Amino acid sequence: MTVDVVTVNGSGCKQGTAEVVVSSDNTSFWVIYSDYLAQAGKGAPAADIRKNCQLNLQLDIPQGFTYGIAEATYAGYGHLQRGASGYQAVNYYFQGQSETNTWKHNFAGPFDDNWSITHRTEFADIVYAPCGEKKNLNLNSSLRVDKGTSDANTNSFLTMDYTRGEVRTLYHFSWKRC
Repeated sequence: MTVDVVTVNGSGCKQGTAEVVVSSDNTSFWVIYSDYLAQAGKGAPAADIRKNCQLNLQLDIPQGFTYGIAEATYAGYGHLQRGASGYQAVNYYFQGQSETNTWKHNFAGPFDDNWSITHRTEFADIVYAPCGEKKNLNLNSSLRVDKGTSDANTNSFLTMDYTRGEVRTLYHFSWKRC
């Protein structure tokens, strides 16, 4: 199996700041971000409160099989002042399909730590690529920070940034025969 990045769009993954690496056993892949940061408060431009990244991936898989995303683990670092909040959200779907899996995790300040969130999809709810068709996989993630009632002289942020502790986003496949 191979995974090719067709397009990378979004304020959280400008060109050259997201890399995809497939595991040697073809059961998972990582997305490694190098500049994915949402922030609010002192010194933060208004456009930085929400960052997103949409990856459009083309997978070359063995004939007679299909796949879906069974589990995804997201990790990063957060520094939220008392009164600030944020969230990490993701959805993934296949090109041309309305069926999607969506997840959202909320954070509340005060918070100052690494974070890791695993989204597991029940087997019956996994969205699979259509059998016998080449449909690209879209992965859309976002981070948002709201300064809320935090001190106006402080800054709060969430990141999925590889340079801050070598964090990665890991996706696990579910395979089935067509």
